[in-house]
Amino acid sequence: MHAPPIVVRGAREHNLRDVTVGLPRGRLVCLSGVSGSGKSSLAFDTLYAEGQRRYVESLSTFARQFLGQLPRPDVDSVTGLSPSISIAQKSAGHNPRSTVATMTEIHDFLRVLYARIGTAHCPTCDRVLEAQPRDQIVERIMTAAQGQRVLILAPLVRQAKGEHRDLFTDLLRQGFTRARVDGGIYRVEEPPALEKQFKHTIEVVVDRLTLSEDTRSRLAEAVELALRTGGGQVIVATDEKADKTDAASSSAKTPKRKRQDSQPESEPAHAPADLVLSSKYACVACGVSYDTPEPQLFSFNSPLGACSACDGLGDIYGIDPKKLIIDPSLSVKKGAFAVLGRFRDLPRWTRRLFNAVAAHAEDQKKYAPGTMLDTPWQKLTPTQKKIWLHGTGVETINVSWRRGRAERGAKTKFEGVLAMLTNRWRKAKSGIIRRMLEKYMSVRHCHVCDGARLSPQARAVRITSRIAKPFASGEAASRRSKKSAPTWELSLNQLCALPISEAREFLSDLILDDTQAVIASELLKEIRSRLSFLDQVGLGYLALDRKAPTLSGGESQRIRLAAQIGSGLSGVLYVLDEPSIGLHPRDNVKLLGALEALRDKGNTVVVVEHDEETIRAADWVVDFGPGPGKRGGEVVAAGSPAEVAKNSRSITGAFLSGRDAILLPDQRRQPDGRSVVLEGVRH
Repeated sequence: MHAPPIVVRGAREHNLRDVTVGLPRGRLVCLSGVSGSGKSSLAFDTLYAEGQRRYVESLSTFARQFLGQLPRPDVDSVTGLSPSISIAQKSAGHNPRSTVATMTEIHDFLRVLYARIGTAHCPTCDRVLEAQPRDQIVERIMTAAQGQRVLILAPLVRQAKGEHRDLFTDLLRQGFTRARVDGGIYRVEEPPALEKQFKHTIEVVVDRLTLSEDTRSRLAEAVELALRTGGGQVIVATDEKADKTDAASSSAKTPKRKRQDSQPESEPAHAPADLVLSSKYACVACGVSYDTPEPQLFSFNSPLGACSACDGLGDIYGIDPKKLIIDPSLSVKKGAFAVLGRFRDLPRWTRRLFNAVAAHAEDQKKYAPGTMLDTPWQKLTPTQKKIWLHGTGVETINVSWRRGRAERGAKTKFEGVLAMLTNRWRKAKSGIIRRMLEKYMSVRHCHVCDGARLSPQARAVRITSRIAKPFASGEAASRRSKKSAPTWELSLNQLCALPISEAREFLSDLILDDTQAVIASELLKEIRSRLSFLDQVGLGYLALDRKAPTLSGGESQRIRLAAQIGSGLSGVLYVLDEPSIGLHPRDNVKLLGALEALRDKGNTVVVVEHDEETIRAADWVVDFGPGPGKRGGEVVAAGSPAEVAKNSRSITGAFLSGRDAILLPDQRRQPDGRSVVLEGVRH
């Protein structure tokens, strides 16, 4: 059955002169004409605005308060209108967390793909993580907490919203008596009242015992039950913390929390001091267990997957080493760190700390005495510079000094000069100090994840492809697997660092067993189709981790178009603004193919366009004119491209028919020797 057309009557928005026009539904419609003739006024300010207004008004009053609504256009009537989607030519916003992969939803599919078929490696030694038997877990617990009283916990809920009432009822039915909820121990028959809009972590207490050889068999039984209850994971916590929280929470009625101050949503699922062991993912060499990879682990917008240093941004605003080291010929003692000045002018504690750090490094690394403090900065090795800039990690620094005849000392950690000064900037209450430190600060790549945004565990999960060549941009990041056949394996951040064309090639031939092939089939179908379209419209050079604010208007428009094609909607009115702008002519045919694919799904595609090839490919052309501004606002011609070409009033028709043309000049102007010179450009 033929769909009725979209009919606009009496459109007077902006410079439109009481325009009445009909547009066929389910067709590719091109609005042409000189700039300022009224094309966008009809497309965006009339068609899209009215379609969006009608959709919003069809929702409940409660839903409408959360949605923005465009003003009612100045038009007598619009009939046959479908729900409308605008894909305008504008920047993709300023959200630093938005990337090409997230805009097209490719990142969501990749997260699930890596969680389900990825091979997990140890972040420390790069060994493949293996299943850990119960006896090995028991031995690990005995070694780590011999003689201590511990809690054996099984994780049940991890950072999930809800009141979880049924869970406590089920635990009581199974015979459990205690559970740890958001870090506090509660009796199962008297659970805390949880706010359903906040995330909570719940672990059931399987047993409490003091570790010794006499209790080894009891520990083994508790571990086995915890692994079975907790889906292959067991958590070991010291009972000292638990007793304190238990005493505080043992009242008959636990008051309902009104605020989440004591348990922010970003809190880890288990306390940092807990020992987490897994029967599924463990490194035998390092003796460390890891959580089972879940899609959240691969999200830089989740506390579980984001790099702890940059919070998943990939960049940090902090002290810039290039600005801090003004004169590399100076040593640390002579003032290499510009903002700190000379060593003798430093506060007493800072001098003691620097002396202790230098002595510690020289002792551990077997450097000559005085190397760390007296060697010019430019002659220090990268390792020595790293110690000063980024600290000594978890190593303890022994700071000692004399007070009278007594020898005094303290133990501390050295976080590095960069972190020390950045923390000073954050805590400074004086505007003078903040402005002084900001002279040495800039936005730079995170030194922990190197811009990857993800945690070490997420970066250590990889998938393997039979594509046997090192990609141009990913050669340094990719790793050759230790198999006889030439293969390449990449982590999620390495894959996203590739250009779209190379990522598409890598994913075209993954090495999967039968089970993995079934799991990944639908995921790969969605990923490949989106990558294919992005490649077709000339965006194959973009990396998937390219930040949205750095995209041009044309690039962001075609990326949003890819997301819409991937959504599979039909019966929708799409309004696009010059999608061919910024596109190489050789890729125009691919773009037209994408627009036609959108049309063939049962959608109406309205395009504001000046490109001749796009106008000729349209099913219907509406030409505005005859001039711009006040001299425009009229429909000069409407019909097929051939019909518009025959219209004598249409400027577009004159070019389509060949009656008018832009000729190349016979002679080019010769340069006069002058030039425009740009110096010191930074962006």
